Amino acid sequence: MDADQIAYTTHEISPAVPTWLNKGDNAWQMTASTLVGFQSMPGLVILYASIVKKKWAVNSAFMALYAFAAVLICWVLLCYRMAFGDELLPFWGKGAPALGQKYLVGRAKVPESRHRVTTGAYEATEPFYPMATLVYFQFTFAAITLILLAGSVLGRMNIKAWMAFVPLWLIFSYTVGAFSLWGGGFLYHWGVIDYSGGYVIHLSSGISGLTAAYWVGPRLKSDRERFPPNNVLLMLAGAGLLWMGWSGFNGGAPYAANIDSSIAVLNTNVCAATSLLVWTSLDVVFFGKPSVIGAVQGMMTGLACITPGAGLVQSWAAIVMGMLSGSIPWVSMMILHKKCSWLQKVDDTLGVFHTHAVAGLLGGLLTGLLAEPDLCKLVLPFDTRGAFYGGNGGVQFLKQIVAALFVIAWNVASTTIILLVIRLCIPLRMPDNQLEIGDDAVHGEEAYALWGDGEKYDPIKHGSEVTAPSPYVNGARGVTINL
Repeated sequence: MDADQIAYTTHEISPAVPTWLNKGDNAWQMTASTLVGFQSMPGLVILYASIVKKKWAVNSAFMALYAFAAVLICWVLLCYRMAFGDELLPFWGKGAPALGQKYLVGRAKVPESRHRVTTGAYEATEPFYPMATLVYFQFTFAAITLILLAGSVLGRMNIKAWMAFVPLWLIFSYTVGAFSLWGGGFLYHWGVIDYSGGYVIHLSSGISGLTAAYWVGPRLKSDRERFPPNNVLLMLAGAGLLWMGWSGFNGGAPYAANIDSSIAVLNTNVCAATSLLVWTSLDVVFFGKPSVIGAVQGMMTGLACITPGAGLVQSWAAIVMGMLSGSIPWVSMMILHKKCSWLQKVDDTLGVFHTHAVAGLLGGLLTGLLAEPDLCKLVLPFDTRGAFYGGNGGVQFLKQIVAALFVIAWNVASTTIILLVIRLCIPLRMPDNQLEIGDDAVHGEEAYALWGDGEKYDPIKHGSEVTAPSPYVNGARGVTINL
């Protein structure tokens, strides 16, 4: 029998196709991993590069690019097993490399997920594919969390401080949330629901982003007052990659190509579309015109809100969640933010607190209300239901609240300590002379050989303007500039 026949014969056994391997699950999980990777690379790289002022396009894209690469190396060297390995503490796993051949080609397993089922036997999470697939899938989640966090500090954080922050935050913050809720930690065994990262990813990145924005300090006054996107169409391209990639984000959460994966993909897109339409409608009602940036923000809040319950709620509930995620974060961003003096002082560049922390928290609480019992039985290890379905649902809602408070407290504390330690060695904020210039000062490169910052050319205002040559000439220069 040739290799092709072996690969597609279900009953055939070979070293490359062990008896426990489900080819469909493995193919879907690798596809889902790639989709989530596309959300960051190039999705958020493009989105960040285009949604900021022109002078910060390169710096913003590079922060995302660096985080993606740095997280991968830290993940396989130490952090995967801190999040999904053997228990060190009730909220933390034992760090160790995930690079050994024997470890990676064996069947995937989350050892601390072992739990008792209704028959009295014990089971653990053991997908039907190799550990290498699970390691990479979970890496893409860790990477996008840090890239989302970066949105709060764009346009002023010292790139060297960011380079130090990424591995430290991954080790001391992300792994704690991931192990506690997914890796068999105390919140997992307590029965808290976080289907695909409403708390582990969105609440964590939003709270840590706001905390980081406080410690790093604000942008220049001129940038805070006027920060136009340099390319709205490119911003939409990045947002589109983010939206489509979410099918892998939530569809891969069951660790299998099963019924629940299909429900999660449908609910994800239904909630995102509903949220976008509600946010846009509110913009039209209150401001008289639809905002493209507002539509993207509404899309993001819908995606973040459905994430903790994507495969656990009925599709009508996904519409309800979309309506709430398109309105409550809108109110927090457009009304409450402007009335709260403390939020006004903290310069959260892209409003990550509102689009991810508020939406992720909202989704986690709504999951505690709307999780449908039969859908919960498809993937969750415990008898679980939302409060609207009676039984132990009221207790489940309280568990969701307690878990959110733990995630918020840990992220505020860990992010603060990490940044204060980094500040002892590296300034967190760029000096004002670099902030005035932007990419050319920080990287010696510019995104476009074009004039202006999203302004229309006015010959009266700009006709006689003479631009002084940049003193920052040691970095790499584009061919267009040389010509």
